[in-house]
Amino acid sequence: MIIVYHINTKITAVTTLDNQKIEFDYKGTIASSLQELAKQFPEEKILWCHSAIKERLDLEAIKTLFHHDKMMLSFSPQQHTFFDSKIGYVEESLFINVNKNVSYPTWQMSSAVGIIHASVVNQLKNRIACDADFDYYLSSIAKIGMPLGLLCYSEPKLLKPGPLKIIPQSKASVYTLFRFVKQHYKIQWVFLLLFNLVLYERKFTVLPLLLSLFYKDRKNSTINLDSIIVQSSRKVIDTITVDVIIPTIGRSDYLYDVLKDFSLQTLLPKKIIIVEQNPEAGSQSELDYIEIEKWPFKIEHFFIHQAGACNARNLALDQVESEWVFLADDDNRFGPNLIQEIFQNIKKYGTEVVTTSYPQKNESKLHKKIIQWQTFGAGNSLASRNALNKVRFNIALEFGYGEDADFGMQLRNQGHDVLYFPEPEILHLKAPIGGFRTKPELLWQNDCIQPKPSPTVLLYVILHNSKEQLKGYKTILFIKYYKYQNIKNPYRYFKMFQKQWKRSIFWANQLKEAS
Repeated sequence: MIIVYHINTKITAVTTLDNQKIEFDYKGTIASSLQELAKQFPEEKILWCHSAIKERLDLEAIKTLFHHDKMMLSFSPQQHTFFDSKIGYVEESLFINVNKNVSYPTWQMSSAVGIIHASVVNQLKNRIACDADFDYYLSSIAKIGMPLGLLCYSEPKLLKPGPLKIIPQSKASVYTLFRFVKQHYKIQWVFLLLFNLVLYERKFTVLPLLLSLFYKDRKNSTINLDSIIVQSSRKVIDTITVDVIIPTIGRSDYLYDVLKDFSLQTLLPKKIIIVEQNPEAGSQSELDYIEIEKWPFKIEHFFIHQAGACNARNLALDQVESEWVFLADDDNRFGPNLIQEIFQNIKKYGTEVVTTSYPQKNESKLHKKIIQWQTFGAGNSLASRNALNKVRFNIALEFGYGEDADFGMQLRNQGHDVLYFPEPEILHLKAPIGGFRTKPELLWQNDCIQPKPSPTVLLYVILHNSKEQLKGYKTILFIKYYKYQNIKNPYRYFKMFQKQWKRSIFWANQLKEAS
């Protein structure tokens, strides 16, 4: 491991892990020096640290935290990040509103302390200029690298716990913000950023926008990180026992096929927990084959008269006993090596939560690399029971949208990232039968002004996104929804949209208070 100590824009020392000094020319920028060190030591991890907090470096913890080469970790002990919350006007993703108390996925890197493998720097050096601002350079690496499979985190355990000295850290100006958006997003986002700043903050930042147009885009189409071998040193698997949970309603034939697929697995589940729902009074189970046929695993069957997948999955989660939990749907199909192959990838990446590719029939696969996922699949995911101990599906989102994504955010806020595996994949049949036998009564269904968007969608945004992300989402919804509604007069449409948005905010807050 090579350790680079610096004070803001200048390197003060370069040492090895055992504190042996490395002779190095400190005249260039920190970014250019990082690239030179990566070239000189291509097999080493490179750690950077502000000199004011060098005594707080937890070198022993770092050996465990940085458990494979295709990672990038950093942490800012200050409350602010280099890019302030205005970046939320152009990015809706969960990578913006960082939880600094846990290991959290983000491309927002910090110059205060961090670590990367030299092989990553060497792969990206020809596409990323050595910016004078080290924070900008690091964030650019992460922003470009994440869609290519680089796993990037804000990691508080890089530093030993306790009070820290306040260290001066750079903060992006509005000019830098526009430049970053221009270089890392599609061109329309710089104009949308300007529009949102004018609309919500009354800031007419025309000059920063114009100057940003002179910067070249940093495309990732020619960059490939596949040559970097991943083999995690982190042990996350012990017994390799799996319990499967499946909520079902009115899909007995499809569920039978799912059970047959599980029965043919080369690595069999230990137990399958089925929560069958039928809200009709006096109804009986349709799943007689559970008792009639012999299965190579234990089946726990619950028949309830309360409809709702959130409630059903929570009931099932309370029954799990194995080391791992497979969250499945009742209309999946998959091959016999599914579970075994997922565990091979889990061991390789040292992760505790994974979501698989989940295409419908004849649907093309958009993502072909293992990446940090922006949502969570309640019907196609595998997670350690340890990761699931403190999370449950939010009943406030029952019969709505967003319960999967909310569950994933609960996991991340506990320090458990969600990785997407393109292989093996699970086919989602999207069965035409089943669903809700009685139409659920939503709180707002008799409202004279119907909320837009759905209050459950807005509740997710309120719970997990920043204020700027909420406002940016409103702007995008306003623009996209115009062509789908009947009011074509722009002024009348604006007035109606405002009323619908306010009703959605009202009902989302009602759901929040009730949850």
